[in-house]
Amino acid sequence: MTHFSPDYTSARARFRAGAQALGAPVESRTLSARGPGGTTLSIDAASIGPADASRLVVVSSGTHGVEGLLGSAVQAALLEEAQPLPADTRLLLIHAINPFGMAWDRRVNEDNVDQNRNFLREGEAYEGSPDGYAALDGLLNPTTPSRRISLFLPRAGLAIAQHGMAALKQAVAAGQYDYPKGLFFGGSGPTESHRILARALPEWVGSATWVRHIDFHSGLGTRGDFKLFVDHPWGSERYQQLAAAHGAEHVEPWEPEEGLSYTIRGGLGTWCQDRFADRDYEVLAAEFGTVPVLQVIAGLHHENRSWQHGVRHGPRALATRRRLRQIFAPDDREWQQTVERRGVRIVSRALHAEA
Repeated sequence: MTHFSPDYTSARARFRAGAQALGAPVESRTLSARGPGGTTLSIDAASIGPADASRLVVVSSGTHGVEGLLGSAVQAALLEEAQPLPADTRLLLIHAINPFGMAWDRRVNEDNVDQNRNFLREGEAYEGSPDGYAALDGLLNPTTPSRRISLFLPRAGLAIAQHGMAALKQAVAAGQYDYPKGLFFGGSGPTESHRILARALPEWVGSATWVRHIDFHSGLGTRGDFKLFVDHPWGSERYQQLAAAHGAEHVEPWEPEEGLSYTIRGGLGTWCQDRFADRDYEVLAAEFGTVPVLQVIAGLHHENRSWQHGVRHGPRALATRRRLRQIFAPDDREWQQTVERRGVRIVSRALHAEA
């Protein structure tokens, strides 16, 4: 058995039912966008534990849309198999930060915005692209519908051979603000989800002075294994504290050279830590591996090309969506059980960490 749901509507219903069964009221912030068939989309939040607790663990899902099926499963497990919380501790669950992407099996929102590149801090401009992105635009973001035979993988392999994987990851995925129909577009301003969180999160966090926020993702790394990406350099005091709590083999800084990830702009973690600079607020991006990174980029390329220049409805569009879902939330019972168990353990370690 797993707690995975087949789609956004089922996941949202399960989240709300689980929270209500525990007597935890659910706050819903409805978005103007709609899901398939006109489905209502919302960011839902449930809080468990004393409202005035000084310690808070936040668990969020769906920042990257379709990846939210994993985070939602962890949240369902936490609700349906609830364990007593430590003293002076509250658990806040935020379901589907990007419900449009989760409902439509897209990684991005209704405006093609990568939500985890949209959280620029005050004063930062929504403009610019990483060095090298412009040269790769034709490969990443064709302006014609998909063809029966794709040359994306061999051309991408050639680019890796020429530039190296670390440089290519940084050029492609860091976040760009110049190509609205392209991959990893960070937007031209705060999205509706961004604006909702800006208003709601201070209320939901309340008076807590020690916060550990775990934002669940999938698609990067060894299948079934995970990394916790943090905004602290290797060897720093805070990195060492988080590594001691969660295991040094799992905790990594956001950077392209030594680790699995890359430096990003507009990340949720940096934004949260900036907005709550008056307290001890840490965000750990929990990233679970599925398939090799080149397959992930190829899947995003094909899905985005279909969405932007193909047909958004009908059997072919549905097949494209299903393929992308299998990349980020594989219909593999063993994988699901593994990542769900490990996700719950991450949250448990945060709940019992020393303040």
